[in-house]
Amino acid sequence: MADTATTASAAAASAASASTDAPPFQLGKPRFQQTSFYGRFRHFLDIIDPRTLFVTERRLREAVQLLEDYKHGTLRPGVTNEQLWSAQKIKQAILHPDTNEKIFMPFRMSGYIPFGTPIVVGLLLPNQTLASTVFWQWLNQSHNACVNYANRNATKPSPASKFIQGYLGAVISAVSIAVGLNVLVQKANKFTPATRLLVQRFVPFPAVGRLSCRRAPGCSSLCKASCAWQPSAWPCRWPSAFSRRCQRLKRPSW
Repeated sequence: MADTATTASAAAASAASASTDAPPFQLGKPRFQQTSFYGRFRHFLDIIDPRTLFVTERRLREAVQLLEDYKHGTLRPGVTNEQLWSAQKIKQAILHPDTNEKIFMPFRMSGYIPFGTPIVVGLLLPNQTLASTVFWQWLNQSHNACVNYANRNATKPSPASKFIQGYLGAVISAVSIAVGLNVLVQKANKFTPATRLLVQRFVPFPAVGRLSCRRAPGCSSLCKASCAWQPSAWPCRWPSAFSRRCQRLKRPSW
């Protein structure tokens, strides 16, 4: 009997400790302080957490309902701050903040690394042909454009023609840069075979990096989720899903 009481007390203490460790819940606000680099770093880790890709439909509904109960003041007794933060994390990772619709898994911010890594590997494959170079550059820009579109600022819709123009411009520019640099490297007679191979490995970087902020207009939901500033800072001037340059005169230093 004493052992049972001790076990129950330990479990209660553990639950209380978990609730105490979590900061007081604030609906729509970041869990971690955005005034420090470490806080912003923790916040970004939350956004790209791939574990949210495995959340079931039932768990998503429970998370949404929990937040609705909190919003309307009908939260059941015993719900901890940790549970509320977890529910908000799940909702923000899966549902678009403006449309409240599910984002297709490969285009979620939590899916950017798992689904983008094979593309990066393809970009860095050695001895690529012209066709393979074009294919991987096209696939990379297409994936990035889809991520930006899926996480766009839907409160200020842009014409579809602008997205199409941005997408075509990104693909054409990336392919042109990659193919052009490969041709220049091949014609560089002063390079040894080892040096030529090494330089070719770095060809994808300028093609990808040059266009990282110019793929599609509109602000991403990641920018909304990660900005420590007011909503008046949206939409971002720079459309990249990882952009941190918002239209605001004063902001925390990075």
